[in-house]
Amino acid sequence: MYLVTAEEIREMDRRTIESFGVPGRVLMENAGVGATNLMQAHFPGLGSKKVGVLAGRGNNGGDGFVMARYLSYRGVKVTVFLLSNIGGVKGDAGANLGLLTPLDIPVVEIADSAALKKKKAAMRRQDIWVDALLGTGLNADVRGHYREAIDFINRLEKPVLSVDVPSGLHTDTGQVCGTCIRAQVTATFGFAKLGLKIFPGAALCGKLETIDIGIPPFIAEAVNPRRCLLTGMMLKAMLGNRAPDAHKGTTGHVLVVAGSPGKTGAAAMTATAAMRAGAGLVSLGVPEGLNPVVEPQVTEVMTIPLPETDSGSLDASALAIVLAHLSGKRCLAIGPGIGTDDGVGRLFFSLMKKTRVPLVVDADAINLLANDPQVLKKVRVPVVITPHPGEMARLMDATPKQVQQDRVGCACDFAQTFGVHVVLKGAATVIAHPDGSAHINSTGNPGMASGGMGDVLTGLIAGFIAQGYAAETAVKLGVCLHGLAADHLFESKGPFGFLATEVMDRVPAEIRQLMADGTI
Repeated sequence: MYLVTAEEIREMDRRTIESFGVPGRVLMENAGVGATNLMQAHFPGLGSKKVGVLAGRGNNGGDGFVMARYLSYRGVKVTVFLLSNIGGVKGDAGANLGLLTPLDIPVVEIADSAALKKKKAAMRRQDIWVDALLGTGLNADVRGHYREAIDFINRLEKPVLSVDVPSGLHTDTGQVCGTCIRAQVTATFGFAKLGLKIFPGAALCGKLETIDIGIPPFIAEAVNPRRCLLTGMMLKAMLGNRAPDAHKGTTGHVLVVAGSPGKTGAAAMTATAAMRAGAGLVSLGVPEGLNPVVEPQVTEVMTIPLPETDSGSLDASALAIVLAHLSGKRCLAIGPGIGTDDGVGRLFFSLMKKTRVPLVVDADAINLLANDPQVLKKVRVPVVITPHPGEMARLMDATPKQVQQDRVGCACDFAQTFGVHVVLKGAATVIAHPDGSAHINSTGNPGMASGGMGDVLTGLIAGFIAQGYAAETAVKLGVCLHGLAADHLFESKGPFGFLATEVMDRVPAEIRQLMADGTI
């Protein structure tokens, strides 16, 4: 499913109107009719309710005027509250506003804060609201009586259907521009907008429904949106069937380098998760003093004791041993629980330059990478990095807040600049690729906010790479299956309290279900 930016949907509209010949007013009519049908489906008993349409003077308001007309046709008592003068509404929106007069649909002009104050009593009498105030073009904070009106509607706590995007939401980043409508339902047009699938936008839009307004598929394909929603249903086409004579020597061997005192669990979960993803063999390199502790945790995994420092962390002298063990491996996963001591840092940067198998870099290795991200440009194999927002901020010399304000932009910029696959973890995980494309993951839930989840994800991605999947495919499989497994635990165990190891153990069942019939 495409997730489009404001610029992309504008270009689709323009081409549909100018080159394909569908008038803009027809697109507006289709949008308004579709949103009206949706409103009736989501709000039963609409005929006995008073509906207020909060409208601006642009095309978003025009969609609202069409809705007001069709609601009136269907016997609904509707009033338009226009945050402008009637004379200021032009073009297709103005034409649709003019059609309300013969139908005796009240249009209340609210041109400023003083007028808004006078009309609040009438606004309070509405039972349900249509938010048609601000559309996809918003790129600055909402101000003046527009902001006051949005805040007032939110305080009323009445049901709201937003037209295209909740007013006040940034279409591309999902961030609130000063203030934002809290909708129960959002009827978005043509394609889902990127900001509606990224938090906080994903929470503010309520139930999201997409309305077909008549944009031809060939125009959408020609515009070529670079962002897509990643769903469980997409995975079936990615998962390959194993040959009937497959054995552990043909299904890939992963080398994991991880662990330090107090963090053996991270190493063990990463290694075991690679096997849960289907890797035939996994070898786990840990500081030699920890090997007796780790071995009982990973009965199916081979362990490699590595030289350690006096503090028990990996020593730089482990390089030769690790390189020797990379022979015959298909993926190297490094970082979970390794710490950031000087010896570990020297080992990590040496491996970055010398490895000849794909890399999955996580946790402490990302923090080490932040000291010199330019080293990524010297790596000649596919690299996947799996930062959380704090780690992403360190990589970019930014703050976590700055990263969260534009998760997709940050991930894509880094992926393109350094030629790596970025898995920016969090609600609606962003997967960005070196070619500038990105996927937004639709699976997962707040119950995953617990220790070890990232270690499991690293192992899953490494396990898929080892089986021969391209890095781009492996990250999509790993991220989406990780979330699917957690979603089923959410349903069976409760909203939180399930463990990273339980998520890991659930993955094979998710794979089986997908490969059996493609359902989840």
